[in-house]
Amino acid sequence: MIIRRDQSLLLIVDIQEKLAPAILNADQAIANTAKLIQAAKHLAVPMLASEQYPRGLGLTVPSLRNVLSTEMIVEKSHFSCFAEPGFSEKLRAQGRHQIVICGMEAHVCVLQTALDIQSAGYSAVVVADAVSSRRIESYELAIARMRTAGVGIVSTEMVLFEWLGQAGTAEFKALLPLIR
Repeated sequence: MIIRRDQSLLLIVDIQEKLAPAILNADQAIANTAKLIQAAKHLAVPMLASEQYPRGLGLTVPSLRNVLSTEMIVEKSHFSCFAEPGFSEKLRAQGRHQIVICGMEAHVCVLQTALDIQSAGYSAVVVADAVSSRRIESYELAIARMRTAGVGIVSTEMVLFEWLGQAGTAEFKALLPLIR
């Protein structure tokens, strides 16, 4: 399945101030998430973000929070975004069925969210280079489990090129710096 911008929603899971420093390759995951956010804004792809227990784990990291509006952010206590009361309604209201997921931690909140979203009849797609965990083993097991469950596993570039669809357009030229 091609990831289409008119059918997608970008979901940013728990990239938070006090969690990020403990995550392997957090800088890469945050940088790739920033690229996805920039592209989503430019291409009118709706976005949602979650914050797991922000009183303990802090808010979304400033570099991402500064480009998200507060109504996009859902505070949660469940590990799965989809299990949080009101989240599924917020998701359904966007009218999109391809959910592109990035965030932390791959083996907990990202995994449980992707599996629940997939089970609810959406197409869940996890951006492997925009998610991470504290340990490489946890990340690798999460990616393998999601793949086995039918969740799409992609890279940031794959999402960008699929959202764009073709070269030579004004949109392609505007987003080219994100790819280079």
